[in-house]
Amino acid sequence: MRRVNLLLSLVFFCLAAALPARAQIAPVIMQAPLGVAAGATQPPGSQPPAVRQIIPGQNAAPAPGAAPTVTLGPLKLDATVTPLGGALKNLEVWSAYKARFITDRGRVVDTANGMISHSEGQGYAMLLAVAAKDRNAFERIWGWTRANLLVRDDQLLAWRWEPNTRPGVADMNNATDGDILVAWALVEAGDLWNDTSYRIAARRIAVEVGRKTIINKTKFGSLMLPAVSGFSAEDRPDGPVVNLSYWVFPAFARLSLVAPEIDWSGISQTGLDLVKASRFGSAGLPTEWISAKNGTVRPADNFQQVFSYNAIRIPLYMAWAGIGERDHYVSFASLWGGSSTVQMASIDTATGRKGALMSESGYTAVALLTMCAVTGSQLPRDFRSPRATENYYPATLHLMALIAAEMRYSSCLRG
Repeated sequence: MRRVNLLLSLVFFCLAAALPARAQIAPVIMQAPLGVAAGATQPPGSQPPAVRQIIPGQNAAPAPGAAPTVTLGPLKLDATVTPLGGALKNLEVWSAYKARFITDRGRVVDTANGMISHSEGQGYAMLLAVAAKDRNAFERIWGWTRANLLVRDDQLLAWRWEPNTRPGVADMNNATDGDILVAWALVEAGDLWNDTSYRIAARRIAVEVGRKTIINKTKFGSLMLPAVSGFSAEDRPDGPVVNLSYWVFPAFARLSLVAPEIDWSGISQTGLDLVKASRFGSAGLPTEWISAKNGTVRPADNFQQVFSYNAIRIPLYMAWAGIGERDHYVSFASLWGGSSTVQMASIDTATGRKGALMSESGYTAVALLTMCAVTGSQLPRDFRSPRATENYYPATLHLMALIAAEMRYSSCLRG
């Protein structure tokens, strides 16, 4: 793993320490969503349960050994750390994405979720702007993020902003994946445009992630909580609770450039170990929310036991980072590689039965990238051109998968 020298790290630390602290704002407790027991904390992050609600279905997903599966040989992945700047070759898809989801002020709009914004969406869009080498867009998005989400009494971001309420932030909890995405984007921007202010901002967030959301010296290694509040052993009877889709694997090596004192390599390895360990039920898939109490893993209490909209990002992030072994991918490959066409759906991990279909092609792009990484299968031509009618989340996943393919799997794009 690449390391910055000690002198540069000290310069960043001193500069960060010189910046003024933010005013303290009292946290607001989240309301429990549908499907979460009263008194439980609503999970912050990618897309709230009101949008990602699972509708029980009647079709069974292939259980291991019960349906055609993909036979995987030893994987030959390349984990070389590569800068993100300029990775997006098709700038027309970025222009379409900006026009549909990013306001003139830099707010990223979740079109399927009441037009709210969240730290995840801001972070994804900042990464896309770097990949497209669009500094003007990056500045707008980062400026809105800084003004509207950096409102806690630390260096982490409030996870959700609502356009029709005042103040826009009603819940001061963070979402660790959103913090990581924003910090990673700032590292990449600092590298691409040689801007120390971006690196300083990235360091401030990354150090705070390490200080407030990482539990060290557990049986699993360094566990990463989904948020500062609501998921620890002190907060929940089944705590600590984790979400494996919050392990943004391609970010960790880059964050080490600005916060080398954090064991990002160890955090990454813990995530990989948990992916192997979290194979639940007949489907052999991880659930969205996982209890790691007493050194064992099981589906967390008071959450639906599904592999769904959040968890499909696990193989995306592993493949994008070029990491993992056969055993890390086999359950995903068995789910998505048993036929010539991929039908994306939420999976009840206990029964293997399918729930809500994920019909937008951005979800399918994740499966196609995964199969490219593990089998070398060619990506279809329309993989390069996401549909203009899709909502924020699948459209974003599609662009992330496209960038990952451009960076690591160009041989799959030759068709």
